[in-house]
Amino acid sequence: MSSYENHIYHEKQVRELCALHALNNLFQTRGFFTKVELDTICHSLSPDVWINPHKSVFGLGNYDINVIMKALQGKGYEAIWFDKRKDPSCLNLDKICGFILNVPSDYKIGFVMLPLRRRHWITLRQISGLFYNLDSKLDAPQIIGSKEDLIEYLKEELECKDKELFLVVTNEVDKNQSWLSNQSSYTSNLKEREAEVLQLKDI
Repeated sequence: MSSYENHIYHEKQVRELCALHALNNLFQTRGFFTKVELDTICHSLSPDVWINPHKSVFGLGNYDINVIMKALQGKGYEAIWFDKRKDPSCLNLDKICGFILNVPSDYKIGFVMLPLRRRHWITLRQISGLFYNLDSKLDAPQIIGSKEDLIEYLKEELECKDKELFLVVTNEVDKNQSWLSNQSSYTSNLKEREAEVLQLKDI
């Protein structure tokens, strides 16, 4: 790792808190979000239930996309689901704060792999002109490269039907859709897949 990369904020995986790590890595600030905040959001989303559907029953994390969206909205940002049937080259990267990628993840206890398929949240963002993968399961930030490199990276990642991409933008950018370089070439089909997307959780 270069001396510069040593100064990149990179939270490492603890329990099932990768949604929390992804958010703090996105904003490059320790404690920008806390577990207490995310748990409070879970309660606000489902206040009258014994088992909260938005997090782990054991209180270890495992937050779903609803929690991430609500947390971002509280800071003046929005998470926009990207229709992966579209070409990522339609994105205006200068207007996007970062990306949160949801991917399948194997579940382990120690060194034992369990036959469970879980989900994992990963932050991708630009820092000083280069894009990085800030996955909390990595030992260190991983360089993706230039804007062109990021577009190719996203194309490869989204070829997998089990992966989903969310763009993190300010409220203003969300309203005017300036995260698109060509609005007429992109038609969002979020509603038809809303039920599927809103079930995404993390580990």
